[in-house]
Amino acid sequence: MGMAARTSEQTLARKNTRRAWALVSPALALLAVAAIGPLAVVIVYSFLTAGEYGGVVWQFSTDAWVKVLLERDIFDDSLSFADAHLTIFWRSISLSLVTTVLTFLAGFPTAWFIATRPAAQRAFWLFLITIPFWTNLLVRTFAINQVIRNEGVMNTVLLWAGVIETPLQMTYTQGALLVGMVYVYLPLMVLPLFAALERFDLRLLEAGYDLYASRWQVLTRIILPISRPGIIAGSILVFVPCLGAYVTPRILGGGKLMMLGNFIELQFGQGRNWPLGAALSIVLLVIVTIALLVYVRTISGGDKARE
Repeated sequence: MGMAARTSEQTLARKNTRRAWALVSPALALLAVAAIGPLAVVIVYSFLTAGEYGGVVWQFSTDAWVKVLLERDIFDDSLSFADAHLTIFWRSISLSLVTTVLTFLAGFPTAWFIATRPAAQRAFWLFLITIPFWTNLLVRTFAINQVIRNEGVMNTVLLWAGVIETPLQMTYTQGALLVGMVYVYLPLMVLPLFAALERFDLRLLEAGYDLYASRWQVLTRIILPISRPGIIAGSILVFVPCLGAYVTPRILGGGKLMMLGNFIELQFGQGRNWPLGAALSIVLLVIVTIALLVYVRTISGGDKARE
């Protein structure tokens, strides 16, 4: 009787496994066609030779990968660091990091404010936070441009108030680009922070104050450690899209402050160097993957520490 029961359980387990694979197979097929397939094409293109007028020549070459960080002298064919490429990499990473920090500094108080409102009011404040998502990114970026341009709202108000005598040149600068990126990606920081702070037990604050902790100690030793998953998730949600941003740097940077996303588009467009564009795309993917691995490692480390 026991043998028959085990055989029946094994048969049922195999049926459940087949049913599970049948249910997940459409998603796996879509993932293979829509994600793995194009990625494989990009990897193959990065090891081919660039065509004279765009496209690729089906001849194996590692020249694109060499040109990611190096450039050849047109006279003696010697290699040296490509300063322009390194500048673009540095600008993309540094602006993404600064944007992440600024969105956290602005988003954490906002998320705390929403999380500490009565439950009936939180939906309204979250509704206000998500309103920018209702508008196309291009429209929002143009709106920021209209605010900070020489004849924009900000300069008009400052001139009217007598604070300045001539309009401030804010467009096509790193400051303008930073303002635009913080505005665009701020909701992506607020929402994960709110999700982490919503479950915060306010009695922990009372316990901290009862133990004579200062406000700074309560913030750094109670609030921030408990909201750590939200901080890391929000940072990833901001940092990753910032690295590949295209619309915001294109409009607010005026083509002078090129970032990695714009550089990749340039290689597939005017540069007509598809292998280099493909190699840069893979580099961007690697950077994003490293950021995600750091996120997973940090979260798992935090979970083990709590155990």
